[in-house]
Amino acid sequence: MAAYNKFQDFVEQLLLAKHDFSAAGHVFKVYASNAAPSASLDAVKADLAEITAVNGYPSGGTDIQNSVSETTGTATVACVDVVWTAAGGSFGPLQYVAVYNDTQTSPADPLVAWWDYGSAVTVNDTETFTVDFGSNSLFTLV
Repeated sequence: MAAYNKFQDFVEQLLLAKHDFSAAGHVFKVYASNAAPSASLDAVKADLAEITAVNGYPSGGTDIQNSVSETTGTATVACVDVVWTAAGGSFGPLQYVAVYNDTQTSPADPLVAWWDYGSAVTVNDTETFTVDFGSNSLFTLV
C-alpha cells in the first residue's frame, strides 16, 4: 500500500478524546476518492469527495474492524484489509483511499489518514481493488 499520510486535524481530535479505536469503540471506515486530499484543510469526510457508489463500491466505504493492542508502551491500531469487487460494470476512477470515524458526530465523520496510489484507477467488471494495510496496522503510537 502507498505511504500513510495523516490529516492534521486528526492529531488534535485524538487528544480531545474524539476517537475510540478499541474493538468495542467507534466504527472506522475506508472510502475511495479521486480528489487530492489536503493534510491541512480536510478535517471531515465531507471535505474530501467520495467516488460514486456503484457496481460493487459501497456508499460510505467499508468498516476496517479496528482494534487496539499495547505492548511495552507501544500501541498499535490493527484493522483488516478491504477488498472491493466490481460487479455489473466498473467503478472509479479513484486515486486515494481515506479512513474516517463513522461514529463520531462532533465533528461528524472526522478524517484520520489517507493513501495515494499514484495515479487514477478504474476497477473494471469482475476486477478487485484491495486496500492493503500491510501488516494489518492502521498506525502505531510509541
